Amino acid sequence: MILFFLPMRAGARGYLLKGAGQEETLRAIRAVSSGEAIFSPSIASRLMQYFSGLKPISTESVPLPDLTEREREVLTLIAQGFSNSDLANRLFLSPKTVRNHITNIFSKLQVADRAQAILRAKEAGLG
Repeated sequence: MILFFLPMRAGARGYLLKGAGQEETLRAIRAVSSGEAIFSPSIASRLMQYFSGLKPISTESVPLPDLTEREREVLTLIAQGFSNSDLANRLFLSPKTVRNHITNIFSKLQVADRAQAILRAKEAGLG
């Protein structure tokens, strides 16, 4: 199950098995492009089994709960003074993916620039 989570941690928004048909693939592409996450029924079933055994996490204990775990990680590193190229190297991401994460963070936090994002991160205890 750990290998399944690696693509998710890297930013994948869905997962289909290689035997997925054309209709299922097209539906998944449309769903992901509109911001949804998509999983084939067998993967979704495995996820449900896996997560049903975990202890629930309170969103109150998670700083900036609107951000994904990866976005919080990126924001923490930004607050620590890392540049985009430093982030890409440290997180094994492409520079474009780093920029996408930062754009998403700015949007979710409703901030206009890095300085405002850093301020929000510090207020939330990140960095």
